[in-house]
Amino acid sequence: MKIAFGSINPGPALKCIVSGVRVSAAQRGILIAMLIFTLMFVVYGWKQAAGLTPNMINTAANKGALLALVAMAQTLPILTRGLDLSVGAIFVLSNCLASSVVVGGPVATTLGIILVLLVGLLCGSINGVIIVYGRLQPLIATLAMSAVYFGVSLAIRPQPGGSVNFELADFMTQSTFAIPHTALLLLLVVVLIWIPYRRSVLGRASFAIGSSEQAAYMSGIPIDRAKILAYALSGLLAAIAGILLTAITYSGAAKISIANEYTLNSIGAVVIGGTSLFGGMGSAIGSIFGAFVMRTVGDLLIVFDINPVLQPLFVGIVLLVAVSLGSLRVLRIKNKLDIYR
Repeated sequence: MKIAFGSINPGPALKCIVSGVRVSAAQRGILIAMLIFTLMFVVYGWKQAAGLTPNMINTAANKGALLALVAMAQTLPILTRGLDLSVGAIFVLSNCLASSVVVGGPVATTLGIILVLLVGLLCGSINGVIIVYGRLQPLIATLAMSAVYFGVSLAIRPQPGGSVNFELADFMTQSTFAIPHTALLLLLVVVLIWIPYRRSVLGRASFAIGSSEQAAYMSGIPIDRAKILAYALSGLLAAIAGILLTAITYSGAAKISIANEYTLNSIGAVVIGGTSLFGGMGSAIGSIFGAFVMRTVGDLLIVFDINPVLQPLFVGIVLLVAVSLGSLRVLRIKNKLDIYR
């Protein structure tokens, strides 16, 4: 990736140094998230009377994959120094829609899945267009659109219910040779969506925008298209999570509590996974492990016989610590202009 700010063109050696530092920072975030999750999951398995059985691993993977997909959706806007408060609402909207259209035979089910994915892509694109051409702050725009998407969810599913193709649901939530299919789904999303996006021109542009939008503009980077694509893919990933939720629950439900919970937890998962809230640095892979860390917190409370009512308290503490650790990067920098380099 070429780095050019104005008329300044760094030499090859400087490019390698800068690239190496950024890669190391991203890898460090992923490794820390992996380590935390491994330690927490080992403790969880140790406290379980039956140990780490295949069924228990599959159940944990199913729950973690839901938040992991929403966290990946949150990662893309954050890379551009934005924030998407509508990922939870798109997630719920997709769940309600999937419980109505992902039914019937193979052809009808396939068409239903395509429709849900297109709706998620459309919702994300609308967010991006409003932010780019409406000149609104991402926080305000996505918060307003969150209410709109949740209203559509209520129109589709006023009461919990609906159904889903049972063969599809069983396939998505089962495991083969002790490997959960939801883990394979996450791998597929990384390979087919995240990696191509990360290596594309607009994907690299999102990192440049997050590092310094002004410098990216001076370098001729297509800022508007990069932002719209980031929010569009965010909606697509949230839609995939909505389909998975439908497969797990065999129904749809327009619940504001679910939308808020997943939106809030996705931000914590992103930060735990090493993505900077200041943009320009992060990885969807780290967000996956950050999501599993967030999910394991609730499981640990259960095995340690802690009152489940206190779970929001512990989750809030984890979120506060995660965001504070992310801010330490700025506090340790004497010259704040270094953040944008």
